Amino acid sequence: MLVVGAHSADFVWRAAGAIAKHTEAGGEARVVSLSYGERGESGELWKIPGQTEQNVKKHRHAEATEAAAAVGASFESLDLGDYPLNVDQAGVDRLAEFMRDYAPDVVLTHADKDPFNPDHPVAYAVVAKARLLTAGAVVEAGFRTAPPSEFLVFEPHQPDLCGFVPSVFVDITSVFEKKKQAMSAMKAQSYLQQYYAERAEHRGNHARKVTGNKEIRQAEAFQRIVPNVVTGL
Repeated sequence: MLVVGAHSADFVWRAAGAIAKHTEAGGEARVVSLSYGERGESGELWKIPGQTEQNVKKHRHAEATEAAAAVGASFESLDLGDYPLNVDQAGVDRLAEFMRDYAPDVVLTHADKDPFNPDHPVAYAVVAKARLLTAGAVVEAGFRTAPPSEFLVFEPHQPDLCGFVPSVFVDITSVFEKKKQAMSAMKAQSYLQQYYAERAEHRGNHARKVTGNKEIRQAEAFQRIVPNVVTGL
């Protein structure tokens, strides 16, 4: 599993539970952030007098590494800067090369619309293009490729304003404590912890209604961008 966020904490709020379920089942997960979110996503750290971008990056790296470890994943950042996040072709190629090396079975990232965050749609565009360049046209090519992955986007902060329509719910009840541990590591954005804990409860309610499984208490929502292929229904 490859999870790509615009900022270093994005994976925690939106996909930490799915990551934990994946790694608990024996899978491998890697988290890549395009930036640290040092300028626009680190409110608590900028309250400290004399704060600097480099120091914020250092804190954010430590927080994200701790959060990723809590759900059994690794973390790294391309450190491309935020607000605005600008990614040139070299940045896309860098991510595509990473994806060729890792050859993920599933890729998670942001939705393609977000009227409240300028960086999230950029991240979607970068990941979508890198994924296509990774697989090529799924024929013999004059460059190194990797098999096409499943491709899903995670839930935006305000999904109803982002065109997000969930098509997959992941039951994270059994790993919810791990998600809470990951969220607690993100001290630069501690104000989001309660919101996303409550959001997991809301999606758990929706998942119960879909399945009739009363044991589901918390869930995360995702939207498939490409169809999944099965051998039967």
